[in-house]
Amino acid sequence: MLSRSGACAVLTAAGSGSRLGCECPKALVEISGRPLVWWAARGLRAGGVGDIVVTAPEPSLEDFREALADIENLSVVAGSDRSRQESVALGLAALGDRESSSVVLVHDAARPLTPPQVTQRVIGAVRGGAQAVIPVVPVTDTLKTVDTSGVVTGTPPRRDMVAVQTPQGFCWDILVGAHRVGAALAGDEATSVTDDAGLVEAIGGCVHIVVGDERSLKVTRPLDLTLARLFVRDEPRA
Repeated sequence: MLSRSGACAVLTAAGSGSRLGCECPKALVEISGRPLVWWAARGLRAGGVGDIVVTAPEPSLEDFREALADIENLSVVAGSDRSRQESVALGLAALGDRESSSVVLVHDAARPLTPPQVTQRVIGAVRGGAQAVIPVVPVTDTLKTVDTSGVVTGTPPRRDMVAVQTPQGFCWDILVGAHRVGAALAGDEATSVTDDAGLVEAIGGCVHIVVGDERSLKVTRPLDLTLARLFVRDEPRA
């Protein structure tokens, strides 16, 4: 049962996990006895989020509901097998009507260990007047642009680049409107956007940044999972 009060979130968890080499949905892979999606939902709640809608693969809905049964004000709905963008739109629909100025976050279950402080910073910035907010960390590698034949076409200044994380935060009406305008892109992974801030940028919205955290790593490949398990193992126990 959703409460429809306070900050809310869509937690995307419909990925297959093929690059991770797992047979189950990636978000159900466990760290210290709990699936990635549980850690991600727990972190959102600790950061001040109320209602959470998880978008999961339709064949695994009951598995997700069982894994998240101890987290209140959370519901699990079927995501899209076509694109993340479409999954987010389905999650927004499941959140129902909200006040236009309500804070809504979009987070990836693949970032299970995002510290609550990052979520708090994102929520605080939206409540402070920002339309859209993304957490970022500095880029430490040298980056190159390349063409389709594999030839380097440029070296963008590293000082102008940041790596984007989630959760991303928005005013409710801004995010819903951006998804409505960009809906035609969502039917194919090749045309859909990879983050929701990109949809806001496309309609002329202003996207602000807050400081992210290196612990908010994205679990995509086996090495990422190993690192996440090390982070959990090394956390001080209360």
